[in-house]
Amino acid sequence: MPAGFDFMSFLPIVLIFGIFYFLLIRPQQKKMREHQSMLAAIRRGDKVVTNGGIIGTVSKLTNEKELVVEIADGVRVRMLRAMIAEVLAKTEAANSDGGEKNEKIASKNNAEKE
Repeated sequence: MPAGFDFMSFLPIVLIFGIFYFLLIRPQQKKMREHQSMLAAIRRGDKVVTNGGIIGTVSKLTNEKELVVEIADGVRVRMLRAMIAEVLAKTEAANSDGGEKNEKIASKNNAEKE
């Protein structure tokens, strides 16, 4: 009787692990990466939903782990960035082109007034 390693008896375990990896582990890792990138992209003015279901607007980013969310008029709460479940509405980033356009419009309006 040969005392070698039988690969065919080990194959079902490898197949089960492969199925678990492609159906459970990999999609969960992808979802986690997307959530981390969403949290990193949060800016002031974004409308967010917390893990507790509270909807508010980001009013201040205190540091890389905390932010201040306004949940009602004048009611601001400090919370951990990781407790944001979803971003409902993103604010537009201020870029240099928009600032130059606003300056040109303002100077044009001033010229028309004079």
